[in-house]
Formats: sequence, structure tokens, C-alpha cells
Amino acid sequence: MTSEKTTELPLWVQDRDIVIAHDEEVQWREGKRPNYSGTNEVLHQERKFHHPEGSLEAIAQNLVRTFEMEASHKSNPQQWLSIVADKFKMSSNGGEQYTAQEVAEQGTYNLFLGESEQYSSKSETFESSFELFHTAFPNGFLWELTEVLSGPPNVSFKWRHWGTFNGSYKDYTPTGETVEMVGVSIARVTDDLKIESLEHYFDNNAFLQKLTSGGCPFHS
Repeated sequence: MTSEKTTELPLWVQDRDIVIAHDEEVQWREGKRPNYSGTNEVLHQERKFHHPEGSLEAIAQNLVRTFEMEASHKSNPQQWLSIVADKFKMSSNGGEQYTAQEVAEQGTYNLFLGESEQYSSKSETFESSFELFHTAFPNGFLWELTEVLSGPPNVSFKWRHWGTFNGSYKDYTPTGETVEMVGVSIARVTDDLKIESLEHYFDNNAFLQKLTSGGCPFHS
């Protein structure tokens, strides 16, 4: 049962499944609503943090999960409830700032990971990058907020991303190990808790090395 406190919050800082249910005329990439039921089951089993409903931690976590869902599954950024579409900028590790339209066209994996020996964003499309990591982590590459460092309007928080490497990554065989990445982000939000900018800081090379150093390539 939904609490009164929850219903008073803006839709985009409620649970992402509630956001998905309010999909009036949304342009879904797959032509239908995304289904997070399997991911949610694994998340509930493996998460380390249980933030009280209505807490700043829970609100910030819901907001970021809604943004991730919208960036991954809504093709039109003007329909993303979590952001101020015309002002939104996103960067990682102090690099180039990207607009919502660029995120929608290129995908978060490409914009986050860039160019390295283990991954080339120039060689991947939105769709191929999405498929690549969903193949590597068939049970989901899960995300949770671990700690809020400062509140609005500049919400700083720590997070962890993790998944079980049960599927192949390019020519590398799965190891069955849990691959975890941690980082810090800063979200500048409006009075009604929409994101104007996002800055992410994390070691993407360490993450990619875990996918390519443990398993043996299929092809020598």
C-alpha cells in the first residue's frame, strides 16, 4: 500500500515502476514498457543498503534510477520526467558535458566509457552498447546509492554498480564473479527535484579490466 508521504512526492522521485506505470503516450524504444521484475528480484536479494521510505537517500536513489530508466528506454528526452530537458548536462570524470539529446542518441555506456583498449564508444551504437553489457550481466548490472554527502540543490552521493559476470563480454568468457564499481556523483536539482546537471566520478578502466583480465578469450 502506498503511503501518504510517498504520494506527496513528485512522481519522478518515487519508485521507477510507478513512473513506468504512468506512461501516457511515452515513446518507448522497444515499443512497450520495460519490465524490471527480474532485476528487482535480484536487487532485493543483493543490495546492501535499505534506505527508509521518504528519506533523502531513498529520494535521491529513486531519482537516479528513474533517470537511468528513462535514458535507457525512452527515446524522446522531452518525455524524461527526471530532468529539465532543455538545460540538462551530464559529464564523467571532469570530461565533456553532454546534453539530454546526446545521451538519448549515444547511450550512457558510450558516454561514460569513451575510448580504451577494452572498449571503443566510436565502434558502438546505443543499441550495440546496451546489448554488450546486458549480455555480460544477464541478471542485470545493478545500482544503489550508498550514502548522501550533501542535500539539495547540489546533491552529492556515493554509489555502487555491480553484477555477476555470467555472460560473455566481446570475446571474453564469463568468470561468474561479481564485478563491482563504486563512484561519487553530484546532481544539481531544481526546487521540484528535477535534474539540471549530473557529474559522475569513477574508475572506468578498473571496471573494464575486470571484464577482460579474468576470463580467457574465445579466440586467441
